[in-house]
Parts: sequence; structure tokens; C-alpha cells
Amino acid sequence: MSAERFHLGWFLGNSFGVHGWNQPWGGSEDWTQPDLHIELARSLERACFDYLLLEDSLFVPDNFGGSMDFYLERALRVPKNDPLPLVPLLTQATKRLGIVPTISTSFYPPYLLARLIATLDLMSQGRVGCNFVTSTSERAAQNFGLETHIEHDQRYEMADEFVDLVCRLWESWDPDAIVMDRQAGVFVDPEKVRAIDFKGRFFASRGPLNTARPPQGRPVLVQAGGSPQGRQFAARHMDVVIAALGTVSEMKAFRQDLRQRVAAAGRDPDACKLMFVIAPTIGETNAEALERSQRRQAQREAYPELALAQMGSLTDIDFSTFDLDAPIGELTTNGQQGTLKRFLAQGRTLREIAHNYRYGYEDLVGTPEHVAGAMAEVMQEVGGDGFMFTGMLTRRYVAEVTDGLVPALQRLGAVRSRYEHEHFRDNLFAY
Repeated sequence: MSAERFHLGWFLGNSFGVHGWNQPWGGSEDWTQPDLHIELARSLERACFDYLLLEDSLFVPDNFGGSMDFYLERALRVPKNDPLPLVPLLTQATKRLGIVPTISTSFYPPYLLARLIATLDLMSQGRVGCNFVTSTSERAAQNFGLETHIEHDQRYEMADEFVDLVCRLWESWDPDAIVMDRQAGVFVDPEKVRAIDFKGRFFASRGPLNTARPPQGRPVLVQAGGSPQGRQFAARHMDVVIAALGTVSEMKAFRQDLRQRVAAAGRDPDACKLMFVIAPTIGETNAEALERSQRRQAQREAYPELALAQMGSLTDIDFSTFDLDAPIGELTTNGQQGTLKRFLAQGRTLREIAHNYRYGYEDLVGTPEHVAGAMAEVMQEVGGDGFMFTGMLTRRYVAEVTDGLVPALQRLGAVRSRYEHEHFRDNLFAY
């Protein structure tokens, strides 16, 4: 069997935070040290992944039971270090893997972000991207001096202007601005560096950037918002969109909608890669993998509050105040609107929803060969461009994916066996 090639990424939730602390295969006691992340990056590069994405958030949740206690006691989304200092460590430990940190367009100064990402791209010789989020939590907004969070649609208007500005700052230096002419005594050609004099509704910057143009020209831009506003923002600017969907039919509908939006924005639909979040369960036999999957589902059914607390932190809704077994009506949020809509569609009551909800596609259960074949079939049916792995980060899970599943995918011809290019962007758009 041969398959069309697709791309692979890893979505690391809780990024530079606590992973597997109470799991038998966690393997790392000191969560503040980067060792586990460096090992992950090296494993992903060995498996020829396109990139590792480092999720981030900027608050301690208190959206379940009106208290921080539930989250702190379980290390759920907290504690979490800033992932940006990890980036140079990960790029120094690898040679081709792309590294994508997350920043908030609602709170980060655009000039600071443009300079930081340009610096990281220069240091890594063209292997950095940026995952743009608008931030969803009222508590995050209060950490940055606001009484209430900016309204959802306005956050995307700000994000649109933010990305426009940082791209212009990256372009304020020509690719050949640094001439380093020792004979003439000229390091930078002044004719090739210019102010941008940007004045928008939300942001302004004179420019130019005070460091050189990034090696990729524009570092890879990534986004994961599923609301109509999020998709429209992605259609105008993004190189990669990440979609966490639970069924193949949802994937197909999302892909069709996104490609139409990209075309309507005047771009080639193939200029925006779409990657679907997956959380496979792998075993030495299909029966073993199925038993592990069933055990995971039993834990979900025994502890629905975990899913409800997680969703509460994304939507600013305290689901502990609802009757688990009463029909749940329509709810609104200033947080993640697309995520809430998908969540509520999973059942009639909160208990049903918590049992049924999946962050991504989990119907991939079996041996490496079985799961590889299923992934190839999904991609053939849906189209799209690849998959983003997620799940509890343990050394065992990483090995199952990178040393078990990926070689099976390579034998099918479904993913690369070597990197074609030096730059992250070039590898991402190689096919």
C-alpha cells in the first residue's frame, strides 16, 4: 500500500509545565528542568516531524468550584513556566525540527514579539514559528491590568492588526541588507532598512526592527481558533491551522470551510496547511491497545469533573454549578467559542458530554501498523495536510509514537524519512 505523504507535528499541552507526575511512566521528577522537553524534541527530529508546538496560558484557573484548589491540587494547567526560554535550548539540541512557541496577541507588545521571534529564527538558522492566540480567560486579562477581558470578536480584530504589524517589521530589513563590506567599512546598507510608520486602530510602531530579517523571511505562522472569527483570521494570515475535531465528517467540513475562506482572502488554499489533532492508543496487539483505550474511557466516566474543569478554564464557565444529569441548554462565552460549541454538542447532559468529549480524534487504537493504516485512510478521505499528536507526555508514549508508529507510517510512504530542507518553512511546504 502506498499513501500520499502528510506532515506530523506534536501539540504539547501545558508545555513547560508538569507532565505525568502521578503516572507510572512519567519518569521525570523535576518539572522545572528542560530534560524531558529536550528528549522529546530529539525523538521528534529522529522521526522527521515537522515541528513541536509549545502551548501556553497566562493565569491560574479558578473556573471550577469558584476556586484555584482543583487545578493546583491536580497540576491541571498550573504550574507552568514560560515556554519561550525553552526555544533556544530545543533548537540547539536539534538541527531540522521546527519549534513553535505560543504568544498572546491580546497582551504581548507587537514590536517585542517581532524582535524576539526574529532573534530566535536567526539563532536557529530558520527553524522557528509562532502560534498566535488571543487568550480566553478573564483571569489572564486581569493579570495584565484589565478589569474584564476584551470582547471575543474585538480580540480577533486586534490579532489581525497585530500579525500585519509584526510581518511588516520583519520586512523592514531587506534579505541582503547586511553586506559586511570590510573594504568600504560598511556593515549594513542603509538603503535596505526602512521605517514602517505603522498606525492602526490598536497598535502603532515606527520601526524598523533593530535586528536583521529572519532567515525564513516570515517565520511560520500557526493558529488554532475554531470560531468563525478565528477561521477568518487564519484564512488571511496563517501558514498552518490546527483543528481538534472528533470525527472524520467534522474534519472534512472544517477543511472545506477553511479552504473556501483562504481562497476568498485572495490566497492559494494550498498556502495554508491544515493539521488535525490526534491522540492514538498504541499496543503490541490490537487487543492490548483496545484494553488500554477502554481503561482510559472508564477513568473519564469515573471522574467527569476533570473534563468539566478543563473546559471551564477554556470558557470561563463554572460547570460545577450545574446539575450533571439535567439537560444543559445553550451557553455563551467570551472565551473559546468554537470549543464550547463542540463540547456542548457531545451530549444532552453534562455527564454525557464529559463522557463523550474528546480533544481531537481518538479513534486510532491498535498496533503501530494498524494505526498507521488508519491514519493514511483518514487523510485520504479528508484531504488536509497532516496530524498533530497530543496526549499525556511520558517517555513511553513518545517512544510508542516515534519508534513504533512513525516507522510504520514511513514504510507506507505516508510521511518523510528524511528532511528535504534546512528551513522549517521549506520542509512544511515541500509537499
